[in-house]
Amino acid sequence: MSVLTRDEAHTRARLLDVHRYTIDLDLTRGDDTFDSRTAIRFTARADADTFVELKPAELHSATLDGRPLDPESLDGNRLPLKNLTAGEHELHLHATMRYSRTGEGMHRFTDPTDGETYLYTQLFMEDVQRVFAAFDQPDLKAVFDLTVTAPDGWTVLANGVTEHLGEGRWKAATTPPISTYLVAVAAGPWHSVRTEHRGLPFGIHCRRSLAPYLDADAEEILDITRACYDRYHEKFEEPYPFDSYDQAFVPEFNAGAMENPGLVTFRDEFVYRSAVTDTERQTRAMVIAHEMAHMWFGDLVTLKWWDDIWLNESFAEYMGYQTLTEATRFTDTWTDFGVVRKAWGYDADQRPSTHPVAPEQVDDTASAMLNFDGISYAKGASALRQLVTWLGEKDFLAGINTHFARHKFANATLADFIDSLAAHTERDVHAWADAWLRTTGVDTLTPVISGSNGDRSLTVEHTGSRPHRVAVGLYDPDLADEGRLTLRERLDLDIPQTAPLPLGKRPALLLLNDGDLTYAKVRFDAESFDTVRSGLSQLPEPLTRAVVWNALRDAVRDGELPAAAYLEAAGAHLPEETDLALVQGVLGFARAQVADRYVRPEERPAALAALAALCRALIRRTEDGDHPGLRLIAVRHYIDTAAQPETIAAWFADGTVPGGPELDPELRWRILARLAVLGATDEAAIAAELDRDPSATGQEGAARCRAALPDADAKARAWEAMFTRDELSNYLFTATAQGFWQPEQAGLLGDYVPRYYRDAVALAARRGPAIAEAAGRWAFPAHAVDETTLRLGEECLRDADPIPALRRKLADQLDDLARALRVRQA
Repeated sequence: MSVLTRDEAHTRARLLDVHRYTIDLDLTRGDDTFDSRTAIRFTARADADTFVELKPAELHSATLDGRPLDPESLDGNRLPLKNLTAGEHELHLHATMRYSRTGEGMHRFTDPTDGETYLYTQLFMEDVQRVFAAFDQPDLKAVFDLTVTAPDGWTVLANGVTEHLGEGRWKAATTPPISTYLVAVAAGPWHSVRTEHRGLPFGIHCRRSLAPYLDADAEEILDITRACYDRYHEKFEEPYPFDSYDQAFVPEFNAGAMENPGLVTFRDEFVYRSAVTDTERQTRAMVIAHEMAHMWFGDLVTLKWWDDIWLNESFAEYMGYQTLTEATRFTDTWTDFGVVRKAWGYDADQRPSTHPVAPEQVDDTASAMLNFDGISYAKGASALRQLVTWLGEKDFLAGINTHFARHKFANATLADFIDSLAAHTERDVHAWADAWLRTTGVDTLTPVISGSNGDRSLTVEHTGSRPHRVAVGLYDPDLADEGRLTLRERLDLDIPQTAPLPLGKRPALLLLNDGDLTYAKVRFDAESFDTVRSGLSQLPEPLTRAVVWNALRDAVRDGELPAAAYLEAAGAHLPEETDLALVQGVLGFARAQVADRYVRPEERPAALAALAALCRALIRRTEDGDHPGLRLIAVRHYIDTAAQPETIAAWFADGTVPGGPELDPELRWRILARLAVLGATDEAAIAAELDRDPSATGQEGAARCRAALPDADAKARAWEAMFTRDELSNYLFTATAQGFWQPEQAGLLGDYVPRYYRDAVALAARRGPAIAEAAGRWAFPAHAVDETTLRLGEECLRDADPIPALRRKLADQLDDLARALRVRQA
C-alpha cells in the first residue's frame, strides 16, 4: 500500500475542493466484512489527474460523473482518476470492506461475557480507507452524510445526532466541515446514559456487560464533562461547534481516546470493574478534559499536514490538565503530569529518534505516525506551560481565540498559530517558537552558589539553548516543626541570566524549577542534595516533591546517581508520602527500571526485597482504613515484587488481604500472574479463574498468566499465538506479550531472544502498524540487558528492513537497553 506524501497532499489540495461525502454502510453482511457505498461531490480547479484512496476486500464498482471506472485499475490503495476536467464532479464507489481485530478501521469485538457484538471506527491518519473511499488528507475537509444499516436491537452512534428510520436503518445528522480522519461510527447494543447540558444532548455509552460499572460512575463522568464544557466556554469565544456530545467507552481501543467530533471514543478500561485510586480517577477525568479541548483545537481548527500534530496534542494535553485543575475537584493535576507524563517526554527527547515538537519536514503519513510520542504530547504541553508563564495567560488566550476565529472549520499551520499569538503581545513569539518548538533535546540547569555568610548569590549553569523562566525555591528547616522544611521564598529567574541572583543566607535546599513551570533537567548543589536525602518527604508541596523525584530519576538514568541510592531514597521517604501520583510514579520506576533493568542480575533479589519491605511499610501505615488509595497501590506493588509465593497465595485463597482490600478481579488476576511467574500455579487454576471471570478482561488475564508459566511448552504455545497464528486481537496479543518475558525466567527464555527480531519483523509486515507497535513495545525482551541483545537488535535495524512502526519502536528499545547497560557500568 502506498503512503501519502506531503508533496502529493499539497498537490491534491491545490487541485480539489471537496464538498460532501454521502456514505452508506451495511453492517449486517456477516462476521468478516461489511458493505460500503460512498458518493463524493467535489470540484477540480484545473484539468489534471489525481486519485482517491480505499483499502477494500473487493471493489465492486466505481463511476465518475456516471462514467464507469475499471475496478481493476485500483493500485494498492489508490484508484486513479484520470483526465479530470475543471469543474464539478461526482464520484461513486461500492466496495466490500473487512472488519479489523487490531483497533484500526472498523474494529469488531464480541463480548465473551454475553456474546454481544460491538463495532467502532478508529480512522486516524489513513485508516478511513479501511471503511470508505476518501480523498484522505486533513486539509480536504467536507461535510458528511452517513447512513448505517445495523442488526435489530443495535444503536448507531455517529458524529451527529442519529435517527432510527426503522428496519435497522440509521441516519446521522449532517456534519459541519470536518477532516476525513475524524468521521466516527459506533454500533452495537450499547448501554447508554443520556442527559442534556445547556441545551446540548450529552450521552455516555458502554457494552451492556459493563452497565453496572458505568452507572456507578455516570454522575462523576458527566459532572467532569459538564464542568469542562462550562470552563472551555469561559475561555473560548467560539461556542462548541457540533450538535451533540457523546462519549463511548469501546473495547480493545489502542489509544487512551480519540477526539472524533461529537463522538469521543475511549478505551473501556476507563469503566472501572475493580477498585481504583483517586489518581486513576483523575487520569480518566484528564482524558475527558483533553478530548473535549480537541473539539476546538483539532476539530474546529485542524492541522493542514501531519507536521503540526503537536498543535492538536500539545494544546489538548495542556488544556486538559489546566482545565481540570481550575474546574473540578482534581486541583493538583500538575503533580501527576510532572511525575508521569513529563518523564515520558524527557525519555523520548533523549533518544536518537527525538524530533522537534514542531518538525519542519514530515515527508509522509508513515513518518507522521511515529511522532505520536512523549514529545508531541508531554514536551509540547510543557512548552505551552512555559509559554503561558512567559507570555501571560490573558495574552495566550487572546491569541487562541484569534486563531479560532481566523481558521474555524478550516486548517492551520504553526505559522498561523504563532501569528495569532503575536497579534496580542509585543514579545517576540516567533523567536520563542524557534527556540522551543524547532529544537530537540533536554536542557540541564545546575545551580552554583557563591559568596559567604548572609550574602549568597546564584548562577545557573545552563546546558542547552532554550530560554527559561523558572522559580527558584529556597527552603529552610522549620523551627516550629523539627524535621520539616519550610519555604522561605520563591524567586523568579530568567535564564540565561544577566547577573547573579541574590539569595541572602544559604538555604538548606535550593530547588531550580520549583513549581515545574519549565521543561529541563535540574541538578542540586552538594548541600542541597544532602538535604534532599534526609528531608525530601518533609517538603511542603507535592509538586515540589515531584520536581525533586524527577531530578533523582534523571540522575539515575544519566549514571550520576547509583540505582541503589534511588531505592534508598524511596525506602526512606515513600512511607511518609501522601500524594498517590508520587507513590505510584516512584514505585513504578523503581520496579520496572531500577530493579528489572538498572541493577545487575545478582543485585535484583535485594532490590525486590527492598521494594517489598517498602510496600509492607505502606500497608502497615494504612491499616486504619483512612488511605484506601495508598493501600491499594502498596498491595499492587507488593504482589508484583513478591519473590516467594506464600503470602500472596494465602491472600488469593482467602479472597482478601488481611485488613483489606477484598480481592476484586483485577487483584485476583494480578496475584495469579505473579504466582505463574514464580511457578506456584498451573493451567487448572488459570482455567478455574477464567470460569469465575469470563469477561474480556478475564480472557486477557488468562492469556497473560498462561504466557508467564515457567514451562517450555507454555512458552512455545504463547510464542506461536503471538508470532505465527495471527488470530490474537490487539489486546490479547498485548496480554500474551506482557506475560511472556520475565527476568526470573531468563534461562528458559534465552533461545527466544534472537528469534524475536526475525519473527517480529515478519509479524509487523503481515499485520500492520498497530500490532507492530505492540510487538515493539510489549513483546520486546526488555529484561535481557546485555551486549548480545543490543548487537542482535542493531543488526535487525541494519539488515531486516522492519516497517516504520516497528523500526521506531526497536530503535527506542535498543537505546533504552544501551542506557541500562551504561547505568550498570556506572
